[in-house]
Amino acid sequence: MDDKLLEFIEPIESTESTTSREGRTLWQEAWRRFRKNKLALLSLAFLLLLAAIAVVTIVWDIADDQAFYNARVIKQNLRLKLKGPSAAHPFGLDEFGRDMFLRMLWGIRYSLFMGTAAIAFSTLLGAAIGAVAGYYKQADNVLMRAMDMLLAIPSMLLATAIVAALGPGLINVLIAISIAYVPTFARTVRASVLTIKEQEFIEAARSLGASDFRIITKYIVPNSLAPLIVQSTLGVAGAILSIAGLSFLGLGIQPPTPEWGSMLSNARTYIRDAWHITLIPGLGIMLTILALNLVGDGLRDALDPKLKS
Repeated sequence: MDDKLLEFIEPIESTESTTSREGRTLWQEAWRRFRKNKLALLSLAFLLLLAAIAVVTIVWDIADDQAFYNARVIKQNLRLKLKGPSAAHPFGLDEFGRDMFLRMLWGIRYSLFMGTAAIAFSTLLGAAIGAVAGYYKQADNVLMRAMDMLLAIPSMLLATAIVAALGPGLINVLIAISIAYVPTFARTVRASVLTIKEQEFIEAARSLGASDFRIITKYIVPNSLAPLIVQSTLGVAGAILSIAGLSFLGLGIQPPTPEWGSMLSNARTYIRDAWHITLIPGLGIMLTILALNLVGDGLRDALDPKLKS
């Protein structure tokens, strides 16, 4: 097969799907629509700020050989335990006299980056399973019945069972969350593939002798990215909540690591004596998930081809 012939297939997809009337590409048009959603744009800025803080704390730990982390973030000072917010400690001190502000900053990496890493793995594995199931009828029943079995179990319950079997810890939590969210992405991609594989440009590629692998990777998967991106953004929010929930149950990241869910779990005993040590981690989790959901909604509207605004 002549690869040059296949280059002419791409425009067959639809000129309007890749460029707008003003000459903008699909992604430029999506960004234009996304910018109109002020809440989504503000949420994106908030998430980028959290990501920047997380990167700074990681680089700081590496450059400082965790000296600051050991001396200020996890070191205990029981004489000042449960002290409220002040100029020296904006978020107050926890039940062991540790600075809540620093612990919240250092905890961003575990909540945000772990959730993103878990969903990234789920997206890749789920997309591969969904693409194969949607393209090959023979594999569809086997793969989708396996996904249905996993979907029959609530994701949080499935993650809890996996962590309980493997044991608590960062890696085990990532494995548990990743497996729990694979069926969602597999279903999303499969639905897109079932629609796209019947399009004319796919038939044209097949008639010119393109291999199944080339058709899936070059034509089908790229055209399935829009719903996958939206689902991934919303999935990160769910993963962060699951990670926090596992840590709250004592099955996630273990103390003294400053993970928000673990901080919230340890603080519940002192909820009547020190409101700040429960409110602040809870607000951190809530605001992060809210921002991710708003960004996901904004992306869904921006990538919807039916919208012409």
